[in-house]
Amino acid sequence: MSRLWIVVVCVLVAAGSFAQEPSPAPDVSGNTPRSALRGYLTASRAGDYERAATYLDLRSLPPARRAQGARLAMELQIVLDRTLWIDVDSLSDEPEGATDDGLPGKRDLVGTIWAPSGRVDVFVDKVGGENEPAWKITGGTMRQVPTLYADFGYGRLTEILPSPFFDVRFLDVQLWQWLGLLAVALGATALAWLLTAIVLRIAKAVLARSRRDYEAPHLPLAVGPARLLIAALIVDAALAALALPVPAYRVMSGTVGALLIVAAVWLLLRLTDVFAHAAERRLAAQTKQAAAGIVPLGRRAVKVVLTVIAVLATLENFGFNVTGVLAALGVGGLAVALAAQKTVENLFGGVSLIVDQPVRVGDLCRFGDRTGTVEDIGLRSTRIRTPERTVIAVPNADFSGMQLENFARRDRMWLQARLGLHYEASGDQMRTVLSELRKLLLGNPKVDADSAQVRFVAFGATALEIEVSAYVRTTDAAEFGAIREDLFLRMMDVIAASGVGFAAAKTVVAPPPSPS
Repeated sequence: MSRLWIVVVCVLVAAGSFAQEPSPAPDVSGNTPRSALRGYLTASRAGDYERAATYLDLRSLPPARRAQGARLAMELQIVLDRTLWIDVDSLSDEPEGATDDGLPGKRDLVGTIWAPSGRVDVFVDKVGGENEPAWKITGGTMRQVPTLYADFGYGRLTEILPSPFFDVRFLDVQLWQWLGLLAVALGATALAWLLTAIVLRIAKAVLARSRRDYEAPHLPLAVGPARLLIAALIVDAALAALALPVPAYRVMSGTVGALLIVAAVWLLLRLTDVFAHAAERRLAAQTKQAAAGIVPLGRRAVKVVLTVIAVLATLENFGFNVTGVLAALGVGGLAVALAAQKTVENLFGGVSLIVDQPVRVGDLCRFGDRTGTVEDIGLRSTRIRTPERTVIAVPNADFSGMQLENFARRDRMWLQARLGLHYEASGDQMRTVLSELRKLLLGNPKVDADSAQVRFVAFGATALEIEVSAYVRTTDAAEFGAIREDLFLRMMDVIAASGVGFAAAKTVVAPPPSPS
């Protein structure tokens, strides 16, 4: 064990010997515009406002204000945090400043503040003497600080709250601001729940009085999006009062904007479902089955479009270049389309199935050599429940190209049988059998009399063959099976009563008889 510890210590010592040297401290000398701004921001954010004041040119201020250099440094920091995000590395790092910015020599522009009273430019000048920073924030800018602080400062909060609420920071956000964000979030959530509950109860009462109860189930669908929308609006209205720094404000406003987009799209998705179901019911009631079949596809397409719009709007809200994204999507979409030809074929196959409607959901059909009930026609495939209770997913491109036999579209069902009688039967016996079988078919109210046929059709190798065919007026397979069973049993009774025996009897599938 002691050897193991020795190895560990040696490894740590070796790692320390190879560790990189700490990066040098940033330049805060004030000998360049960059180092002057870095020195001021470093000192002010550390709460050392006395040192931060050394980077301010206070010579043009009245003596009373000049003596309040630390306070002016604090007020300027608060104003800059709220109004101007300074990229220190973009400032000149030359002792003479930038020479190609169109400004007078020894003057550089830090940024512009847009205040209610007008535009305020923040400059730094090379004015310092010995033992102090050479570059300082100009006196013209400092004369505007009291007015800017009145517009963007914390107001009386500095008098009400203890100093730790302002001194404690995390991610450049002060403690009171974090607590304010938490209070705003909780308050917005509670108020959103309360308002939606009140509005929902009022809406139900109004619908009950107007006797439009069918609208009531749709109301809860809007509750979730409405709560999110109300809460986001409340937070958005309260953000200005928190006086957040520019980066934090941008993040929070972007987040609130994204929540507003999500709430709006969520509500539109719910409305899409409501309108789609209402359209399906109305079209089904009007027996417009083809149009009703397109509604599910349209609903899915609308949802996809809304989702894409929401994603693009959210990206735009966070400052991404959506134009570039769309251009990339266009090029990428072409490549994807070439690589996904089969998927596109399935998509158009699904559209053709919905538009032409050779089969509909719930129809029993034969496709290829299989039989089953259609359960869903999707964008990519059609799902079919087989008699074995398994589910087959057939790609729409293949399914739409098959020869489909739709049993659900039958207006009646075909009964057909071929009976073989002994050759010992006489002509009179055959005539009796034919006559009785015709009476049997015509006597059944479910048999279509115009299609009922009983014919002596062939001298078979072993039997005299009689063909019986008729259409039964039903589309229910179970009912047809019961009717067919009853007729076959009665046919057996007719044959037995005639004194002629069966030589052979079989039921075969043959084409329906011609109208002649």
